[in-house]
Amino acid sequence: MEIINNRAVLLRTRFPEKLAIIPKHKVVQTFEGGGAAVLVYLGLDEVRVLRNLGFAKVPSPIVHRYEWPGRYKPAQHQIDTAAFATLHNRCFVFNDAGTMKTISVLWAADYLMKQKRVRRVLVLCPMSIMYTAWMADIMNSIMHRSAIVAHHAQASRRIEMVQGDYEFVIANYDGLNLIAQEVRSDGRFDLVIVDEANAYANSTTRRWKALNSILKPETLLWMMTGTPASQSPVGAFGLAKLVSPDRVPRFVTAWKEKVMNKVTNFKWVPKPNARDLVFEALQPAIRFAKKDCLDLPPVITETRHVAMSAQQSKYYNQLKTQMLVHTAGETISAVNAGVAVSKLLQISAGAAITDMQEVIEFDAKPRLSVLREILEETDRKVLIFALFRASMDTIYADLTKHGIVAEQIHGDVSASKRAKIIDDFQSSDRVRVLVLQPQATAHGITLTAADTVVFYGPVMSVELYVQCIARADRKGQTSTSVRVIHIESSPVEQKMFKAVAAKVSDHTLMVDLFRNEIIS
Repeated sequence: MEIINNRAVLLRTRFPEKLAIIPKHKVVQTFEGGGAAVLVYLGLDEVRVLRNLGFAKVPSPIVHRYEWPGRYKPAQHQIDTAAFATLHNRCFVFNDAGTMKTISVLWAADYLMKQKRVRRVLVLCPMSIMYTAWMADIMNSIMHRSAIVAHHAQASRRIEMVQGDYEFVIANYDGLNLIAQEVRSDGRFDLVIVDEANAYANSTTRRWKALNSILKPETLLWMMTGTPASQSPVGAFGLAKLVSPDRVPRFVTAWKEKVMNKVTNFKWVPKPNARDLVFEALQPAIRFAKKDCLDLPPVITETRHVAMSAQQSKYYNQLKTQMLVHTAGETISAVNAGVAVSKLLQISAGAAITDMQEVIEFDAKPRLSVLREILEETDRKVLIFALFRASMDTIYADLTKHGIVAEQIHGDVSASKRAKIIDDFQSSDRVRVLVLQPQATAHGITLTAADTVVFYGPVMSVELYVQCIARADRKGQTSTSVRVIHIESSPVEQKMFKAVAAKVSDHTLMVDLFRNEIIS
């Protein structure tokens, strides 16, 4: 096989008559004893036919005929991922978290737009990454395309956004219910991209039914997740029913009986061949593990923005303007800039210390929900750094409530217990998550069993930030790269993360925060 001038592929075959079904082909040479050299136009339709005929190595034309716009040079695994997507109307992208699959599929979508195969794209994703991942990656790659985040408190405003002529419309899962009718009426959404597709594992949910309702037979659908059917083999049913319905039974009960054994009336366990059955059901699919992507940087940073709850916003703004909060019969006051920043961070994180040293909890359900989303995105272990002890307790309680085995390490944990927790985390499968206080755990500890580091809010210094990441990003880390995730809700958190990332000094950080956040 040879690519000629990036426009055609030269194939040598013993059965050239098979290629007669392709209009744009030409026999350029016949061989004594049989066979011929055939030149075939390098187009999407032609490549799809060639692959169906057994020429599996013929590349998608995107590989040779696309400019790969944007700030970044595509890595080989990204080129391969984009090429795979262009050749499949419906497929799965199971690349690990942190392998930059978002930009891969954006390039693929842009190429199909250039080929007049796609007019508009609907992206469905968690609310926390609508701006920080999808909109940001569009601006970093296919910035020539118009895009909008269709999210607003008023449903009418979301509808207006869909009715506009934006080429990419980004919406959160549950927000689709509010715009589904407009998406159907528009008729130009030729491609739907679903990020963190496990959200659609259950075909009985309103969320699943809303997505299914906007899909026409000709609609392209690319579903992305690094952990397919991670909770149970049964979860593969909802995904397959959208992408490859012929690969699973008509009803989920039949699929459950196929992949699970009933032990008692209330307990089912996967059958020995469940993994193979799931693999066959979730096709066509491509997957790159981080360890296979040698072109990845050692640390990949991303941000999850979470809107504060109404309660948090109320007291955040009150403290910011009055330096004083009265709630639950307690008083929270700030006497100087440093204390004010600390109290604002506490409210943002969901728990604040009163003047009488009592803990006041605020509604932090959106933030905790995003934290659980992050845990679902990886099957490896995770480190969560939380600046305040009250926040650590809140996180630990929520994880325990949802059946996630976690341990805490803070200043009150004895040296012997700390050593046991670390050893358990590093050497056994029992503990999935460590909730850590940065001041007590940022130095001298190896936690390479984790490849994901979550900051449940910012830390107070660049040095502390770097050292926290170094717990996982160090010798002994078996993953190719470490994923670092910032969770932010309030303006002060956004400014602090930005300042730390820019490696400003501690003094400048605090002065700027006081000037820009407290006084403004």
